[in-house]
Amino acid sequence: MNEHSTKGAYVDSGKEFKRDTNYIETRITRDGADGFSVEPGRYRLIAARACPWANRSIIVRRLLGLENAISLGTPGPTHDKRSWTFDLDPGGKDPVLGIERLQEAYFKRDPGYPRGITVPAIVDVNTGEVVTNNFPQITLDFSTEWTEYHREGAPELYPEDLREEIDTVNRRVFTEINNGVYRCGFAGSQEAYEDAYDRLFTALDWLEERLSSQRYLVGDTITEADVRLFTTLVRFDPVYHGHFKCNRNKLTEMPVLWSYARDLFQTPGFGDTVDFDQIKKHYYVVHEDINPTGIVPKGPSLENWHSDHQRERLGGSPFGRGTPPSAAL
Repeated sequence: MNEHSTKGAYVDSGKEFKRDTNYIETRITRDGADGFSVEPGRYRLIAARACPWANRSIIVRRLLGLENAISLGTPGPTHDKRSWTFDLDPGGKDPVLGIERLQEAYFKRDPGYPRGITVPAIVDVNTGEVVTNNFPQITLDFSTEWTEYHREGAPELYPEDLREEIDTVNRRVFTEINNGVYRCGFAGSQEAYEDAYDRLFTALDWLEERLSSQRYLVGDTITEADVRLFTTLVRFDPVYHGHFKCNRNKLTEMPVLWSYARDLFQTPGFGDTVDFDQIKKHYYVVHEDINPTGIVPKGPSLENWHSDHQRERLGGSPFGRGTPPSAAL
Protein backbone atom coordinates (compact mmCIF):
# COMPACT_ATOMS: atom_id res chain seq x y z
CA MET A 1 0.00 0.00 0.00
CA ASN A 2 1.22 3.50 -0.82
CA GLU A 3 2.47 5.05 2.43
CA HIS A 4 0.51 8.22 1.65
CA SER A 5 -2.76 6.33 1.21
CA THR A 6 -5.58 6.59 3.70
CA LYS A 7 -7.36 3.48 2.46
CA GLY A 8 -8.72 1.28 5.23
CA ALA A 9 -8.06 3.86 7.92
CA TYR A 10 -11.66 4.64 8.83
CA VAL A 11 -14.02 1.67 8.56
CA ASP A 12 -13.58 -1.30 10.89
CA SER A 13 -15.44 -4.12 9.18
CA GLY A 14 -18.30 -5.58 11.18
CA LYS A 15 -18.11 -2.97 13.94
CA GLU A 16 -19.60 0.38 14.84
CA PHE A 17 -17.41 3.45 14.64
CA LYS A 18 -15.89 4.51 17.96
CA ARG A 19 -14.06 7.84 18.08
CA ASP A 20 -10.78 7.99 19.98
CA THR A 21 -11.39 10.83 22.45
CA ASN A 22 -8.09 10.54 24.31
CA TYR A 23 -6.62 13.95 23.57
CA ILE A 24 -3.65 15.91 24.92
CA GLU A 25 -5.47 17.60 27.77
CA THR A 26 -2.89 20.25 28.67
CA ARG A 27 -4.61 23.62 29.03
CA ILE A 28 -3.50 27.20 28.40
CA THR A 29 -4.83 29.23 31.32
CA ARG A 30 -4.43 32.59 33.00
CA ASP A 31 -2.68 31.01 35.98
CA GLY A 32 -0.53 28.70 33.85
CA ALA A 33 -1.39 25.74 36.07
CA ASP A 34 -0.39 23.23 33.37
CA GLY A 35 2.79 25.13 32.54
CA PHE A 36 1.27 27.18 29.73
CA SER A 37 -0.01 30.65 30.57
CA VAL A 38 -2.11 32.93 28.40
CA GLU A 39 0.33 35.07 26.42
CA PRO A 40 -0.50 36.89 23.17
CA GLY A 41 1.76 35.88 20.30
CA ARG A 42 3.07 32.74 21.98
CA TYR A 43 0.69 30.21 20.44
CA ARG A 44 -0.41 29.19 16.96
CA LEU A 45 -3.75 27.55 16.29
CA ILE A 46 -3.49 24.92 13.56
CA ALA A 47 -6.95 24.39 12.12
CA ALA A 48 -7.90 23.03 8.70
CA ARG A 49 -10.96 24.73 7.23
CA ALA A 50 -12.16 21.37 5.94
CA CYS A 51 -12.52 19.82 9.40
CA PRO A 52 -15.67 20.49 11.47
CA TRP A 53 -13.86 20.17 14.81
CA ALA A 54 -11.22 22.67 13.65
CA ASN A 55 -13.81 24.96 12.06
CA ARG A 56 -15.26 25.48 15.56
CA SER A 57 -12.01 26.94 16.83
CA ILE A 58 -11.68 29.25 13.81
CA ILE A 59 -15.21 30.56 14.39
CA VAL A 60 -14.73 31.16 18.13
CA ARG A 61 -11.34 32.82 17.60
CA ARG A 62 -12.95 35.18 15.11
CA LEU A 63 -16.10 35.91 17.14
CA LEU A 64 -14.00 36.80 20.17
CA GLY A 65 -11.48 38.84 18.20
CA LEU A 66 -8.45 36.78 19.17
CA GLU A 67 -6.78 37.06 15.77
CA ASN A 68 -4.01 39.31 17.05
CA ALA A 69 -3.41 37.20 20.17
CA ILE A 70 -3.38 33.73 18.59
CA SER A 71 -2.07 33.25 15.06
CA LEU A 72 -3.70 30.78 12.67
CA GLY A 73 -2.11 28.12 10.48
CA THR A 74 -4.31 26.31 7.98
CA PRO A 75 -3.34 22.89 6.59
CA GLY A 76 -4.76 21.93 3.23
CA PRO A 77 -7.96 19.87 2.89
CA THR A 78 -6.33 16.49 2.28
CA HIS A 79 -3.90 14.43 4.30
CA ASP A 80 -2.43 10.96 4.34
CA LYS A 81 -2.23 8.33 7.07
CA ARG A 82 0.57 10.19 8.78
CA SER A 83 -0.47 13.80 9.06
CA TRP A 84 -2.20 16.96 7.96
CA THR A 85 0.16 18.91 5.69
CA PHE A 86 0.72 22.59 4.90
CA ASP A 87 0.43 22.21 1.15
CA LEU A 88 -1.44 25.50 0.73
CA ASP A 89 1.51 27.53 2.04
CA PRO A 90 4.51 28.64 -0.06
CA GLY A 91 7.03 25.81 -0.21
CA GLY A 92 4.57 23.51 1.54
CA LYS A 93 5.65 24.76 4.98
CA ASP A 94 3.78 26.61 7.69
CA PRO A 95 5.26 30.13 7.54
CA VAL A 96 5.57 30.48 11.32
CA LEU A 97 6.47 26.98 12.48
CA GLY A 98 8.53 26.08 9.42
CA ILE A 99 7.18 22.54 9.26
CA GLU A 100 5.64 20.55 6.40
CA ARG A 101 3.58 18.21 8.58
CA LEU A 102 1.66 18.88 11.74
CA GLN A 103 3.02 15.53 12.87
CA GLU A 104 6.39 17.22 13.45
CA ALA A 105 4.91 19.38 16.23
CA TYR A 106 3.31 16.34 17.87
CA PHE A 107 6.59 14.42 17.77
CA LYS A 108 8.45 17.37 19.26
CA ARG A 109 6.19 17.03 22.28
CA ASP A 110 6.23 13.22 22.30
CA PRO A 111 8.57 11.40 19.86
CA GLY A 112 6.48 8.27 20.23
CA TYR A 113 3.05 9.93 20.00
CA PRO A 114 0.80 6.95 19.28
CA ARG A 115 -2.52 8.54 18.31
CA GLY A 116 -3.97 10.38 15.35
CA ILE A 117 -2.49 13.71 14.27
CA THR A 118 -5.63 15.79 14.67
CA VAL A 119 -6.78 19.37 14.21
CA PRO A 120 -7.37 21.73 15.84
CA ALA A 121 -4.09 21.76 17.68
CA ILE A 122 -2.38 24.61 19.49
CA VAL A 123 1.40 24.81 19.14
CA ASP A 124 3.84 26.73 21.33
CA VAL A 125 5.69 28.84 18.76
CA ASN A 126 8.79 29.10 20.98
CA THR A 127 9.35 25.34 21.20
CA GLY A 128 7.42 24.08 18.18
CA GLU A 129 5.61 21.57 20.40
CA VAL A 130 1.90 20.83 20.45
CA VAL A 131 0.32 22.04 23.68
CA THR A 132 -3.15 20.58 23.22
CA ASN A 133 -5.49 19.04 20.65
CA ASN A 134 -8.42 18.77 23.07
CA PHE A 135 -10.90 20.45 20.71
CA PRO A 136 -13.90 20.76 23.09
CA GLN A 137 -11.76 22.48 25.73
CA ILE A 138 -9.88 24.73 23.29
CA THR A 139 -12.96 26.80 22.43
CA LEU A 140 -14.17 26.95 26.03
CA ASP A 141 -10.76 28.25 27.11
CA PHE A 142 -10.82 30.86 24.33
CA SER A 143 -14.03 32.11 25.94
CA THR A 144 -13.03 31.91 29.61
CA GLU A 145 -9.23 32.13 29.88
CA TRP A 146 -8.42 34.63 27.12
CA THR A 147 -10.94 37.32 28.16
CA GLU A 148 -8.23 39.97 28.59
CA TYR A 149 -7.60 39.77 24.84
CA HIS A 150 -11.20 39.61 23.60
CA ARG A 151 -12.23 42.39 21.24
CA GLU A 152 -14.53 45.12 22.50
CA GLY A 153 -18.10 43.93 21.96
CA ALA A 154 -17.16 40.23 21.91
CA PRO A 155 -20.10 37.90 22.65
CA GLU A 156 -20.32 35.74 25.76
CA LEU A 157 -20.27 32.33 24.18
CA TYR A 158 -20.18 30.43 27.48
CA PRO A 159 -22.02 32.58 30.04
CA GLU A 160 -21.94 31.23 33.58
CA ASP A 161 -25.71 31.29 34.09
CA LEU A 162 -26.28 29.11 31.00
CA ARG A 163 -23.35 26.70 31.26
CA GLU A 164 -25.32 23.79 32.68
CA GLU A 165 -27.88 23.97 29.86
CA ILE A 166 -25.19 24.52 27.22
CA ASP A 167 -23.26 21.49 28.50
CA THR A 168 -26.41 19.33 28.45
CA VAL A 169 -27.31 20.35 24.90
CA ASN A 170 -23.70 19.93 23.75
CA ARG A 171 -23.51 16.37 25.07
CA ARG A 172 -26.50 15.27 23.01
CA VAL A 173 -25.44 17.21 19.94
CA PHE A 174 -21.96 15.65 20.09
CA THR A 175 -22.97 12.02 20.59
CA GLU A 176 -25.97 11.99 18.25
CA ILE A 177 -25.14 14.60 15.58
CA ASN A 178 -21.52 15.86 15.46
CA ASN A 179 -20.21 12.32 15.92
CA GLY A 180 -23.45 10.72 14.76
CA VAL A 181 -22.79 11.48 11.10
CA TYR A 182 -19.42 9.75 11.42
CA ARG A 183 -21.05 6.77 13.12
CA CYS A 184 -23.20 6.47 9.99
CA GLY A 185 -20.40 7.01 7.49
CA PHE A 186 -17.81 4.80 9.16
CA ALA A 187 -20.17 2.01 10.25
CA GLY A 188 -18.69 -1.42 9.60
CA SER A 189 -22.00 -3.28 9.48
CA GLN A 190 -25.55 -2.74 8.32
CA GLU A 191 -26.79 -2.98 11.91
CA ALA A 192 -24.33 -0.38 13.18
CA TYR A 193 -25.22 1.95 10.33
CA GLU A 194 -28.97 1.69 10.84
CA ASP A 195 -28.65 2.28 14.59
CA ALA A 196 -26.52 5.37 13.98
CA TYR A 197 -28.91 6.59 11.28
CA ASP A 198 -31.94 6.28 13.56
CA ARG A 199 -30.17 8.06 16.42
CA LEU A 200 -28.99 10.87 14.15
CA PHE A 201 -32.42 11.67 12.73
CA THR A 202 -34.12 11.32 16.10
CA ALA A 203 -31.80 14.04 17.36
CA LEU A 204 -32.29 16.22 14.27
CA ASP A 205 -36.06 15.96 14.76
CA TRP A 206 -35.58 17.04 18.39
CA LEU A 207 -33.67 20.10 17.21
CA GLU A 208 -36.27 20.86 14.54
CA GLU A 209 -38.85 21.08 17.31
CA ARG A 210 -36.62 22.91 19.82
CA LEU A 211 -35.61 25.60 17.35
CA SER A 212 -39.12 26.20 16.06
CA SER A 213 -39.82 28.51 19.02
CA GLN A 214 -36.38 29.95 19.82
CA ARG A 215 -33.78 31.53 17.57
CA TYR A 216 -30.73 29.98 19.21
CA LEU A 217 -30.03 26.68 20.95
CA VAL A 218 -29.61 28.15 24.45
CA GLY A 219 -30.67 31.65 25.50
CA ASP A 220 -31.37 34.49 23.09
CA THR A 221 -27.86 35.01 21.67
CA ILE A 222 -25.28 32.80 19.99
CA THR A 223 -23.36 30.53 22.35
CA GLU A 224 -20.84 27.72 22.18
CA ALA A 225 -23.77 25.37 21.53
CA ASP A 226 -24.63 27.07 18.24
CA VAL A 227 -21.01 26.97 17.08
CA ARG A 228 -20.78 23.23 17.72
CA LEU A 229 -23.99 22.43 15.85
CA PHE A 230 -23.32 24.78 12.94
CA THR A 231 -20.15 23.07 11.73
CA THR A 232 -22.05 19.81 11.25
CA LEU A 233 -25.10 21.39 9.64
CA VAL A 234 -23.06 23.36 7.11
CA ARG A 235 -21.45 20.09 5.92
CA PHE A 236 -24.65 18.08 5.88
CA ASP A 237 -25.88 18.45 2.29
CA PRO A 238 -22.46 18.78 0.59
CA VAL A 239 -21.02 15.72 2.36
CA TYR A 240 -22.93 13.80 5.02
CA HIS A 241 -26.18 13.27 3.08
CA GLY A 242 -24.46 11.34 0.30
CA HIS A 243 -20.94 10.41 1.38
CA PHE A 244 -21.98 9.26 4.87
CA LYS A 245 -25.39 7.90 3.78
CA CYS A 246 -27.31 10.27 6.11
CA ASN A 247 -30.02 10.40 3.49
CA ARG A 248 -33.46 10.35 5.11
CA ASN A 249 -33.63 13.94 3.98
CA LYS A 250 -31.39 16.88 3.21
CA LEU A 251 -30.91 19.81 5.57
CA THR A 252 -32.77 21.93 3.02
CA GLU A 253 -35.78 19.65 3.58
CA MET A 254 -35.93 20.37 7.33
CA PRO A 255 -37.49 23.86 7.34
CA VAL A 256 -36.55 24.96 10.86
CA LEU A 257 -32.98 23.65 10.88
CA TRP A 258 -32.39 24.97 7.37
CA SER A 259 -33.55 28.47 8.39
CA TYR A 260 -31.49 28.29 11.60
CA ALA A 261 -28.38 27.19 9.71
CA ARG A 262 -28.78 30.04 7.18
CA ASP A 263 -29.25 32.52 10.04
CA LEU A 264 -25.90 31.48 11.50
CA PHE A 265 -24.19 31.26 8.10
CA GLN A 266 -25.12 34.88 7.44
CA THR A 267 -23.86 35.98 10.88
CA PRO A 268 -20.31 37.44 10.70
CA GLY A 269 -17.84 34.88 12.02
CA PHE A 270 -19.72 31.82 10.78
CA GLY A 271 -20.22 31.63 7.01
CA ASP A 272 -17.08 33.64 6.33
CA THR A 273 -15.01 30.83 7.88
CA VAL A 274 -16.53 28.15 5.61
CA ASP A 275 -14.79 26.87 2.46
CA PHE A 276 -17.12 24.43 0.72
CA ASP A 277 -14.52 23.42 -1.87
CA GLN A 278 -12.06 22.39 0.84
CA ILE A 279 -14.80 20.61 2.77
CA LYS A 280 -15.86 18.47 -0.18
CA LYS A 281 -12.30 17.73 -1.28
CA HIS A 282 -11.36 16.58 2.22
CA TYR A 283 -14.09 14.00 2.67
CA TYR A 284 -14.34 12.66 -0.87
CA VAL A 285 -10.58 12.40 -1.45
CA VAL A 286 -9.28 11.34 1.97
CA HIS A 287 -11.85 8.60 2.69
CA GLU A 288 -10.63 6.18 0.03
CA ASP A 289 -12.32 3.22 1.66
CA ILE A 290 -15.73 4.94 1.28
CA ASN A 291 -15.09 6.74 -2.03
CA PRO A 292 -12.36 4.75 -3.80
CA THR A 293 -12.63 6.73 -7.06
CA GLY A 294 -11.72 9.97 -5.31
CA ILE A 295 -14.27 11.80 -7.45
CA VAL A 296 -15.56 14.99 -5.79
CA PRO A 297 -19.19 15.79 -6.63
CA LYS A 298 -19.96 19.09 -8.33
CA GLY A 299 -23.16 19.67 -6.35
CA PRO A 300 -25.16 20.58 -4.51
CA SER A 301 -25.90 24.20 -5.39
CA LEU A 302 -24.79 26.39 -2.47
CA GLU A 303 -26.07 29.84 -3.46
CA ASN A 304 -29.19 29.31 -1.35
CA TRP A 305 -27.19 29.76 1.87
CA HIS A 306 -27.65 33.49 1.35
CA SER A 307 -31.45 33.38 1.04
CA ASP A 308 -33.75 35.06 3.58
CA HIS A 309 -34.12 33.02 6.77
CA GLN A 310 -36.72 35.11 8.64
CA ARG A 311 -35.45 33.95 12.03
CA GLU A 312 -35.53 37.49 13.46
CA ARG A 313 -39.24 37.03 14.16
CA LEU A 314 -38.33 34.71 17.04
CA GLY A 315 -36.56 37.54 18.86
CA GLY A 316 -33.06 37.49 20.23
CA SER A 317 -30.00 38.87 18.48
CA PRO A 318 -26.72 37.15 17.62
CA PHE A 319 -24.44 39.34 19.74
CA GLY A 320 -26.82 40.59 22.44
CA ARG A 321 -25.37 43.84 23.77
CA GLY A 322 -22.16 43.21 21.84
CA THR A 323 -21.19 43.77 18.23
CA PRO A 324 -20.28 41.61 15.24
CA PRO A 325 -16.60 41.06 14.43
CA SER A 326 -14.99 43.25 11.84
CA ALA A 327 -14.25 42.01 8.33
CA ALA A 328 -12.35 38.71 8.28
CA LEU A 329 -8.57 39.06 8.47
